[in-house]
Amino acid sequence: MEILNNEKSKLVGVFFSLMIILCVYFGVKTISEIKNYDNLPSGATAVNTISFDGKGEVSATPDLATISFTITGDAKDVIGAQTKVTTKETAVLDFLNKNDIAKSDIKTENYNSSPQYQYLNSACPQPMQNQSYPGSAPNMPTYCPPGKQVLTGYEVSENISVKIHDITKTGQLIKGVGDIGISNISGPNFSIEKEDALKEQARKIAIDDAKSKAAALSHDLGVRLVRIVSFSENGNYPVPMYATKDMMSGGVASTATPAPALPTGENKITSNVTITYEIR
Repeated sequence: MEILNNEKSKLVGVFFSLMIILCVYFGVKTISEIKNYDNLPSGATAVNTISFDGKGEVSATPDLATISFTITGDAKDVIGAQTKVTTKETAVLDFLNKNDIAKSDIKTENYNSSPQYQYLNSACPQPMQNQSYPGSAPNMPTYCPPGKQVLTGYEVSENISVKIHDITKTGQLIKGVGDIGISNISGPNFSIEKEDALKEQARKIAIDDAKSKAAALSHDLGVRLVRIVSFSENGNYPVPMYATKDMMSGGVASTATPAPALPTGENKITSNVTITYEIR
């Protein structure tokens, strides 16, 4: 009898042990499933979602100016036109070198040589008077031969762009290029040489803005943000902000034809993001 009681006690102990193990197992399993739900893989389909927009802006003063100009020359033959362009180009390059512009910052964007034509009308036959009626008005000719294109010479053009790292020299350089005889000058375009860090900063501000909106609205709506299901960004481009005073006039000597004063203003890097959350 005592042996039977001992066996029953052992069976009861084993049963309770199994029950405890099963409870622990299912408890861990349940917690694991909850965690997995909160961290669903990106490929899982979201049932309920909500999107938030964020905007970030960073302003900075430009540190790079770019100008471009076209050197042209025309002559009766190609060699003559090329010689005129080369003469001006040599003078421009010498001027830029004296102003500490590196060769790596001077680039030929386009070189073109083209013939020049002129359309000449052919002479029409002289009108003849009707001999049957002396004193009458002359008869107009019934046919005039067509005109023709006549080669008059050749034009050569070379387009050059120049990067200026010391932007305080921009006005001085534009004036100097013009003094050499170059009249077709474009720019300057002011930019920021290393924009990547500013773009990252603007993006971070935009993301924080969207997350802040998400946290506030989810609290007001009484929903829980489960995970981010999508992210998109647009913008992230520099926008010029113009200065209200001349920032480049210092250091340029006053002459009869002074160098132009060119305000640089500021460039504004903008990032717009959209973050979509799954909610419960």
